[in-house]
Amino acid sequence: MPFTQINSSLAQALENKGYKSLTPVQQAVLEQQDPHQDLLVSAQTGSGKTVAYGIAMAPTLLGDKPNFNAPNSPQALIIAPTRELALQVHQELTWLYANTNAKIITCIGGMNVRKESFALERGCHIVVGTPGRLCDHVRRRHLDLSDLKVMVLDEADEMLDLGFRDELEELLSACANEHRTLLFSATIDKAIESLAKRYQNNAIRINTVSTAQHIDIEYHAVVTHPKEVDNAVVNLLRYIDSPTAMVFCATRELVRHMQSALIERGFSCAALSGDLGQEERTQAIKSLRTGQVRVCVATDVAARGLDLPTLDLVIHASLPTNHATLLHRSGRTGRAGRKGVCALIIPSSQRGRAEQLLRKAKVAATWEIAPSITAIREKDNERLLNNPSLLGSKEILTEDQILIDQLTSQFSTTDLANAVISLYRSTIPNPEEITPISLESRRSSGFDRDNSRGRGRDREERSSHSFDSGSWYEMPVGRSDNADPKWLIPMLCKIANIQKKDIGSIRISDKATKFEIAADKVAEFNQSINKMRDDEPKISPSTPAAPSEGRREGGYKGRGGGDRRRDGGGRGRGDRDRGERREFGERKERSGDFGERRERGNDSGERRDRSRSSGRGRPEGERSSGRKRPSSGAPPRGNAGSSRKRRK
Repeated sequence: MPFTQINSSLAQALENKGYKSLTPVQQAVLEQQDPHQDLLVSAQTGSGKTVAYGIAMAPTLLGDKPNFNAPNSPQALIIAPTRELALQVHQELTWLYANTNAKIITCIGGMNVRKESFALERGCHIVVGTPGRLCDHVRRRHLDLSDLKVMVLDEADEMLDLGFRDELEELLSACANEHRTLLFSATIDKAIESLAKRYQNNAIRINTVSTAQHIDIEYHAVVTHPKEVDNAVVNLLRYIDSPTAMVFCATRELVRHMQSALIERGFSCAALSGDLGQEERTQAIKSLRTGQVRVCVATDVAARGLDLPTLDLVIHASLPTNHATLLHRSGRTGRAGRKGVCALIIPSSQRGRAEQLLRKAKVAATWEIAPSITAIREKDNERLLNNPSLLGSKEILTEDQILIDQLTSQFSTTDLANAVISLYRSTIPNPEEITPISLESRRSSGFDRDNSRGRGRDREERSSHSFDSGSWYEMPVGRSDNADPKWLIPMLCKIANIQKKDIGSIRISDKATKFEIAADKVAEFNQSINKMRDDEPKISPSTPAAPSEGRREGGYKGRGGGDRRRDGGGRGRGDRDRGERREFGERKERSGDFGERRERGNDSGERRDRSRSSGRGRPEGERSSGRKRPSSGAPPRGNAGSSRKRRK
């Protein structure tokens, strides 16, 4: 037996599972001189932490005995941040302690609390659960932790990020004084260290995180148009042939949107987010493990700790909020020595943020654009030619031979090959058209290499931008629709993936707006406006605006494109006066309504009148009445009736 240092029952389970050797974190836990010491362990995702603390618990729970005694109050408690991770830990410990007669139960939010209470009353050896549900059982006196020997905090950093500090401290305080605390986390920050110092005794620090993060994961930074994120996800799923893929989104709403978009395009897709019931989440994970569903769209928290054996592709449809989230997301693939691919979908406007994330995460990515239709078709042809059904020699059945003879006699070889290609392509989703985008174009970070502001350089670029041969466009939004460069310029930049310096003069009339686009951006701009949705303002080519047509806005210096020119145009005083008169008229109408309500004679209205006539809260020169303001020592005013008499 190769695992001589491990309890014999656990060693047999590892051998039956096919383990030939231990991972670095499992070996590091096993090599500790004192098997009953507290541990503070940091290891990257997918390194086998569950089996590691399963091995670390055995000396305290079993000693040299191969089996547990009869179940009574729990001896070990494992706390996980999410339901899925808790269920996964339960499965791992079930096979690891299969030969020890261990009774392992779960206490998880969303499950039947009565069944859990009955299971706790009947007795168990190990409890796996989430913080909130475990605290509920402790408060109801269903969970007795007085005889606890080992407590494990799995993914402790995530539990603190989710706001479970109070629940963790409540559970740690309810434990027996003499027990081991094993804290496992992918990252150890100050909050984790503070928790460890408070509740651990002389914990041994184990760090197996290598300086090169995720060496088994191949990172790709895919730059795309901001409006084509869905298309980029579709083409990546088509280009990279992974049995199971996971797509991460920032919010539940984006998860629903992405799932609908993928199902509409023909992908078998399941969602995993916090607004799903436990049965729905369990069914989604089951369908992923069995291969019924290929793509899982999930939020960060819902997919924390998931281990899917065939998951070879992770796509970040929304950029992670920080580098730790990036590593946790990407860690769903490339686990236990397997290879994986991680792709970040990066809108061109967020390239600087993506570079910062990758730099902080200490991972190197290959920068590229989303796969084109041509590249995907080439991959499809390669997969068809290497299909096992064509390459493998298979015995032909008698009834099939008759059909083969009929096909070969009625159709030519070209017709049969064309039919095979058509049938093959009918089973896979169609790729999406991707707008070509340059990897060299970047937004200025605002600082030069010498750490100086880059505004002067930007102004030079804007002033040197030539609009002599540019093109004019028109959209049916004018001054009557509150057209203003403050929102027109950002909208144009988002629609066509251009920058402010690429927009020249803007002429706003009553019913329409004309604007100028730089010559080197005209082709790209034309492609973008052809793909606009029906609910967006229609943009069409136009003739150059006359000097007297509309008010003239030349892009903003430092905030827009080109030099700001307002010769006789801009928003003149007449425009401002008209807007002010219109706003004043609205206020007057509203005040008139208020005056009608005030004249109804209710006491509250009279009190408001008194406060206004007294001039409280106003400067001396703004009081409506000519009476002097009473001194602080003046007696209080009378009731509402006397106030009414004075007004009369």
